[in-house]
Amino acid sequence: MKFQRFSSLFFIIFTFYSCSKTDFDTPANIEVHNFIWKGMNTYYLWQSDVDDLSDVRFFSQPERNQFLQNFSSPLDIFQHLRNEPGVIDKYSYITDDYVALENSRQGINLSNGMEFGLVRYEDNPSSIFGYVRYVIPNSDAASEGVTRGMIFNQVNGTNITDTNYLSLLNQPNYTITLANYNDGNPISTSTTINLTKSELQENPVAINTVINNGEHKIGYLLYNQFITSYDDELNAAFAQFRSENITDLVVDLRYNSGGSVRTATYLAAMITGQFTGQLFSRQRWNSKVMNSGNFNFDNNFPSEINNGIVSEPIQSLNLGRVFFITSGSTASASELVINNLIPYIDVKTIGTVTEGKTVGSITLYDSPNFSRDGVNPNHTWAIQPIVLEIVNQNGVNQPNGISPDIELNENFGDLSILGNPNEPLLSQAIDYITNGSTLSLKRKNSKNPEISNSKIFNPTKDNMYIELK
Repeated sequence: MKFQRFSSLFFIIFTFYSCSKTDFDTPANIEVHNFIWKGMNTYYLWQSDVDDLSDVRFFSQPERNQFLQNFSSPLDIFQHLRNEPGVIDKYSYITDDYVALENSRQGINLSNGMEFGLVRYEDNPSSIFGYVRYVIPNSDAASEGVTRGMIFNQVNGTNITDTNYLSLLNQPNYTITLANYNDGNPISTSTTINLTKSELQENPVAINTVINNGEHKIGYLLYNQFITSYDDELNAAFAQFRSENITDLVVDLRYNSGGSVRTATYLAAMITGQFTGQLFSRQRWNSKVMNSGNFNFDNNFPSEINNGIVSEPIQSLNLGRVFFITSGSTASASELVINNLIPYIDVKTIGTVTEGKTVGSITLYDSPNFSRDGVNPNHTWAIQPIVLEIVNQNGVNQPNGISPDIELNENFGDLSILGNPNEPLLSQAIDYITNGSTLSLKRKNSKNPEISNSKIFNPTKDNMYIELK
């Protein structure tokens, strides 16, 4: 893939930076602050919009050290250097444990296995209830009998609200109280379940099956995160679809908040295959990176997986049409696949509008060239700044989210089995495939706004990232 060439880019930009300033030793108490400033100055997408990241802001290391000493913590300086956090820059991230971040990219997180969404009450918007989206196999939640569709409105006996849900649910152990849905205003029951988190790895290729419906053989894939280490299993799912000669494909991304750009490109090539070598996506970085040399920021449709773990031909379906199931949790790399296939094939979406995350990040470590090699052994801080924006072949992305062709919310009070042809969203996709667009569109089940979900506690959250070698 073309983005593997950034190792040279790291060297060129860092060499230029090092030679352009007089470098002095940095005091140990601000060495992390200094690393953060240099990383943001070099790669941050909005570097030119932040005065304190300007190339002419400091003319010596001692001058910069004096500035860095004004901040009480790495988080403090990182937040200061972001461009309007929460408004323009919604997604840049800092961690004091890059090992946990690396694990999360492989689907390994501290989890009890209960994946849930959080929703406001119909009549009292400050009150929150949770609904179980799915349960990770071989987890504590699975052993405790938690199932998709369960509703809970208390944690450790405390009612969940929009001000306490983070503290209540971000604990290693807690007890949930189950509730009856009651038309969006859940009422507690006497049933409680104790849950314990542990290090748990989730296979993102959750369901792949073939549904026979008349003359249609419909492949269904529930895919929950773009994880490099599972590229071979994703490819194997498409090999199964090929062997069964499917005529149509439904890719369920309703709970997929993103991940690896490289894996997203592989998925697009698995769905198609007839566009190998043609432009899939184009990356836009800051002007310093874009002008640093003759580098190609275009990612083309590949014909094989070559991710450093496996090397094998991509099992392409050569489809001219694909159906995606989406929600407000569908973000970043998921949106990349949908948006960037639109110029090439007929793309249909069922569900609700996606998040609208069109920007991506890289992991920067405290090392001479910001890579994992030669990392500073004195700490485990790393930053995940937004460094790029991605557009499709037509130069288009959708920052306001991708609106569905058929709008249909999940009914939190009556969730069906994922992958079952009668599950409402999948059933709607099947009806669209078999009957066309004569169905009534823009119809909803539940009106309750969903405010968050369990993935908020994972280090990767809704990151879309590239792997820099």
